[in-house]
Amino acid sequence: MRLTYYTDYSLRVLMYLAVLEEGQKSSIGDIARSYGISENHLIKVVHELGKLGLIATSRGRGGGIKLAVDPKSVRIGDIVRQTEKDFDLVECFDVLTNTCKLSSSCKLKHLLASALQVYLNKLNEYTLADIVEDPSTIQILLQE
Repeated sequence: MRLTYYTDYSLRVLMYLAVLEEGQKSSIGDIARSYGISENHLIKVVHELGKLGLIATSRGRGGGIKLAVDPKSVRIGDIVRQTEKDFDLVECFDVLTNTCKLSSSCKLKHLLASALQVYLNKLNEYTLADIVEDPSTIQILLQE
């Protein structure tokens, strides 16, 4: 399984915001420059993270983006579930487009579905705080 860029960027935005000093805000441009990625992609990501209540955005003078939740409360598996749109690992996961002749007797679908749940549950053992446990190092790396 490979995560989409959308999920990757969502996690990166949250990590960036999680290591900011208390009360500090950032901008989409700052985040994009730090990671060397497109501002246009981040606009969609930031908008969605705001709708999910994970970040707070404000416009105008003194505006910016900041984390709206405690990093200890943000479980990584939940973020992946909320930002990935398609967990159809093989064709038979989608009953509407499935043309596999083995579907009626194949156990692969159930094995993969079970493995996917284990994967997501494992990710949920970690929070945003866990993956940014050394904020000063991350801040230095993001400034390079």
